[in-house]
Amino acid sequence: MKKYPKYSVLMSVYFKENPNWLEYSIESMMNQTVKPDEFVLVEDGPLTEELDSVVEKYAEKYPKILNVVKIEKNGGLGPALKLGVENCRNEYIARMDSDDYSVPDRIEKELNMFLENPDLGMVGSNVSEFIDDIDNVVSSVVLPESNEDIIKFSKKRNPFRHPSVLFKKSVVMSAGNYREYYLCEDYDMWLRMIRNNCRCYNIQDVLVYMRIGADFYKRRGGSKYFKSIKKFKKEQLENGYFTKLEYYKSVIPHAIVCYMPNNLRDLVYRKLLRKKANNGK
Repeated sequence: MKKYPKYSVLMSVYFKENPNWLEYSIESMMNQTVKPDEFVLVEDGPLTEELDSVVEKYAEKYPKILNVVKIEKNGGLGPALKLGVENCRNEYIARMDSDDYSVPDRIEKELNMFLENPDLGMVGSNVSEFIDDIDNVVSSVVLPESNEDIIKFSKKRNPFRHPSVLFKKSVVMSAGNYREYYLCEDYDMWLRMIRNNCRCYNIQDVLVYMRIGADFYKRRGGSKYFKSIKKFKKEQLENGYFTKLEYYKSVIPHAIVCYMPNNLRDLVYRKLLRKKANNGK
C-alpha cells in the first residue's frame, strides 16, 4: 500500500455561509480516499447558531483532526487564510471552500503528482461549476496544465481555481503568505509564489465542483472589484511580472466585463471566458 504524506485541509467560514453546504463540503474532504491528518477550520468572526451546530458536530466526531481557529471579528478571506496557514501542522495543505465539493480521489491524485514531481510547490485541477446540485453542471473550466503554460496564462487571468489547490506550506510562507486583497487573495498569492520560482501543475481532471449562483458573477463586477483587480495588475506591472502590453491586454477586458450588466456578465463568463480557458488561451 502506497504511503502518502500527511496533509491539512484549510477552510474558512463566516456567518453568511449555508450550514447544509458547509456540511456537504466538509464531508467531501473527510471522505477522501487519502484521509486528512488535520482539518483547520477558520471561523472568520462569530457564526450563526446553525453554523455553530455544524462545527460542533464535526468537532465531536473528529476531535483529533478538526482544529477550529476563531477570529473575534470578521476580517475577510485573506487574513483568515493567512492565520489558517500559520496554524496548519503539516507541510501539505489542501484548500477547500465551504460550499464546494471535492471528488473522493482528489487528494490522492494531487499527492501522487507531488510524489512523482518533488520539485512542485502547488498542484490544482480543472473544475466544474454547478447550481444547487453537482448533477446540474452549467460550465466547466479547463486550466493550463504545465508550469510554462500556467505562467503564460497568469499574465491574463487567474491560472488556478482556489478550492482545487494543494500546496506546500513552506512555499506559501516563503512567498509571504496570504494577504488582504478584495476578491484577488488567491491570484495575488499564486503570482507571488510563481515569482518566487514555485513550480506548479494543473491536473486535467475535474477534481472539484464549485457552487455558483447569480451573486457569483455579480461580485465580479462593479467599481469595487475593478479597482481591486486594476490595483493588483498594476502591482504586477511595477514589479516587472507584466510588460506594459500585457498589463493593458489584461486590464482592458476586465474593465469591459466589470461594468457590463450582470446578466450579460453571466453570459460572458459562462460562454466566452470559459471557452477561452478550455482552449488554454
